[in-house]
Amino acid sequence: MDSLRDQVLERGYAFMPAWRPEQSAANVAASFGEPLSLGGGDPVHALTPVSKEASTPNTYSGLYGLEDFPFHTDMAHWRAPPRYLMLRCVVGFKEVPTRLIDGLELARRVGLDRLARAIVRPRRPVQGKLSLLRIYQPVEEGAVLRWDEIFIQPASTAGEEGYTEFGMALRLSDEEPVALATPGDTLVVDNWRMLHGRAPVPAGCEGRRLDRVYLRRLH
Repeated sequence: MDSLRDQVLERGYAFMPAWRPEQSAANVAASFGEPLSLGGGDPVHALTPVSKEASTPNTYSGLYGLEDFPFHTDMAHWRAPPRYLMLRCVVGFKEVPTRLIDGLELARRVGLDRLARAIVRPRRPVQGKLSLLRIYQPVEEGAVLRWDEIFIQPASTAGEEGYTEFGMALRLSDEEPVALATPGDTLVVDNWRMLHGRAPVPAGCEGRRLDRVYLRRLH
């Protein structure tokens, strides 16, 4: 059997059904790799559906509430987004899958060189700065694909073209749903490659809870 890291590097994600449900998300994440604490806080973030009215403005919940979340990569407006993302079911419903699309496949379809020239910037300053970024950004460890129609926007003519073409390719792509429905169901995603989004939350599924942990690297 391939290691978790091999699976994620090969296809962009790995899914482990009912993986050690008696263990905490923190312990499972530490067994997979190196958890990342954002701002020095707890690396484990509890995710629960929230209506627009009860949520914070300028967040996905504040914008979309219980509707579906659009496809994105997490922290796309950061210069160095977290490499990996772990989602782990605490209370789940098969009616609310996490949806995945291979962003690298999309980027190749549009053209890696074209997207490497596509300059974007955060819609709002990050730590007081509006950094210029690229939709496809080669780095020492490989390449970062960043996508978020809410929190980044084009910052050049090439950026406008790449942003538009990638968005069109995304809307024509097939998605792969992964249902985190049973306690312990665990999904690890390459956040530099895969786009993800949450399906809408129907009535009766508002109690869904996932634990999220970002990881700097996998073992």
